[in-house]
Amino acid sequence: MLGEFLAQTPTGVAETLETVAAFDEALTHGFGRLSEARQAALTGLAGAFGATPLGERLAEAAAKIVAGSPGDDHVAALAGGRSAALGAVHDALLTGLDTALGRDRAQWEPSPAPDAAGENLLSGVRTWLVELAVAGWRGVTEDLVSSADPLIEGLLAEPGRRRLAVLLDGFAAELRASSPLLTLPQLPVRRWADLWSRAMLLAQPGLPAHAAGQPVSGRFLPLGVDLHEHPTALQAQVHGVLETGGAARLVRVSVSAAKVDTITGAAVWRLLRGHTQLLAALAERRSLDLTGMTLLGSGDLIWDEAHATAGGPADPFATARVQLRQASAAPVPPLERHPVRLAEPVFLEAYQFAADGPLTVDTDRISAASPITAELAASASAMIGLLRWDAGRWLVQPLAVETTVKKKPVAVHSGDWAMGPSDPKAAKAEAAAGDAVGVLRERAGRLLRK
Repeated sequence: MLGEFLAQTPTGVAETLETVAAFDEALTHGFGRLSEARQAALTGLAGAFGATPLGERLAEAAAKIVAGSPGDDHVAALAGGRSAALGAVHDALLTGLDTALGRDRAQWEPSPAPDAAGENLLSGVRTWLVELAVAGWRGVTEDLVSSADPLIEGLLAEPGRRRLAVLLDGFAAELRASSPLLTLPQLPVRRWADLWSRAMLLAQPGLPAHAAGQPVSGRFLPLGVDLHEHPTALQAQVHGVLETGGAARLVRVSVSAAKVDTITGAAVWRLLRGHTQLLAALAERRSLDLTGMTLLGSGDLIWDEAHATAGGPADPFATARVQLRQASAAPVPPLERHPVRLAEPVFLEAYQFAADGPLTVDTDRISAASPITAELAASASAMIGLLRWDAGRWLVQPLAVETTVKKKPVAVHSGDWAMGPSDPKAAKAEAAAGDAVGVLRERAGRLLRK
């Protein structure tokens, strides 16, 4: 059943993505310079919602922008429409996948509590985002980008607005680094439109606050770790199964650290050594006993080493074979409903990701900090992976593989090097890079003492 689902695209997905792509093209050139085709793109997005409660509001917003009098409420409405369209694509893909996997998923329960802090700053952010939309990416200037700096500084001082602050900071940095945009041969159109629309929604007044989460106790069984690497940041996202006495649940643990672009490969694990219990569980393939750890409604555990102790041996493949199919999945928060967010843990046999199978192995996502290689993935007899959807097709990112090396069966996991690499070449490179980590920590400590 999984193979049948992966081989087809749900009805309406392609058409919805075409509508979003047309809107993104209009945004690239700016709402202040709309040709007839780009005007049609805006009205086309609004028309896609004609039979929904959003239809009238989006039609009014598109008409105002086409007429040359956009207010931030009109631009925000179209940003919301774009996000809702991509959310519908996400839902169609995830619902079909859950059905194919036989996976239960809880319903999202919104938080009623509004976060009212920093409303004046939010108004300034919305004005800046409208100016970006009117100018278009090709019309963005250094002065326009720099005008966001005081807004970002103010948002960073508000704990409840730091999510928006970090998004804007990264967005502005990308725009600045790509300057001059007018002559850039190719732009990340979809990505910048995603960042812009997400920022516009986060800047709306009265946005529900994140729920505080609930304390949970039980046994956490890691399945594998997905390393997100950036020249200046690192995040390890551990996917696993949580046993609390009732039905098992799929959960995630994310830990992060700042870095510099010279720290690469297995050396990046050193940046996360403040989370020893978690790293040891990955490297030694053990479970973790949790006591009072906070679990958010999104299925994310807020990691705190003080609430975790080492458990017994726990083979991720045994967990995947026995628990993964029956474990309940967490709901997806509304603002996270986007096809790019899809990363569903699965257990696969070799025929499902063979060269002529329904899935393609995403070798580009195999981290250099992992002993898994493209060759090991290609020869695997079984795999724990993350199903992702990209450019109209499903891909699987390997988290662990079972294969044969020198006529012996072996299991290789993405977190095997979490406490240091076993491969001699990787160990030598990690030792050399470790000096850079030590120097950076010493310098950071010196700055903090001043």
